[in-house]
Amino acid sequence: MSHDNYNTNVPEPALRRLPWYLSYVKLLKRQGRSKVSSTQIAEKINVSATQIAKDLSYVNISGKTRVGYDIDELIAVLEDFLGFKRMHTAVLFGVGSLGAALLSDSGLEQYGLKIHAGFDVDSSVVGQKINKIPVFHSDEFVAKNKKLKAQIGILTVPPYIAQEVADFMISGGIQAIWNFTPFRIRVPEHIVLQNTSLYAHLAVMFNRLAKGDE
Repeated sequence: MSHDNYNTNVPEPALRRLPWYLSYVKLLKRQGRSKVSSTQIAEKINVSATQIAKDLSYVNISGKTRVGYDIDELIAVLEDFLGFKRMHTAVLFGVGSLGAALLSDSGLEQYGLKIHAGFDVDSSVVGQKINKIPVFHSDEFVAKNKKLKAQIGILTVPPYIAQEVADFMISGGIQAIWNFTPFRIRVPEHIVLQNTSLYAHLAVMFNRLAKGDE
């Protein structure tokens, strides 16, 4: 399946919704279903059937009137489009509690992300293996990545060194950074940056809880 057939100018909100659809249709497949309509997906996910049909139009699959989408085809097309079928090589910087948890999460490989190495400066973790993934001293990164050729760097370091480590990763060939720190790092235009701040999401949740208590 060639990505050349896909529309690469997909709005980010649509990209964020597509994995929801994938997760739901996988559940339907496990239940023995073979067809699903955008209306049926809409009944379970808080998105209109019209929006779902529009989102799916980006991935080159069309449903049949009154029949819907073929579930096997929809799963295959979505997994390919979202990049979950191709294995992306990653490294992780900052093997603290969160970093170690990500190294231990074998589920990431089901979504196309394989972490090949962790890097840290803490002698208590350097030289160890977590989930069979070796942890090296950060000073070894540039040399190690000449062999690994990792494109993706996962950032789970303390926030006060986040920018410095991000710059260092980029100097060693990293092209995309998944930033788990609450620090808003700056990267050159050609570098892909995805921020996943657990603390920001916590703040939103706490704020909404407090409003509900008023």
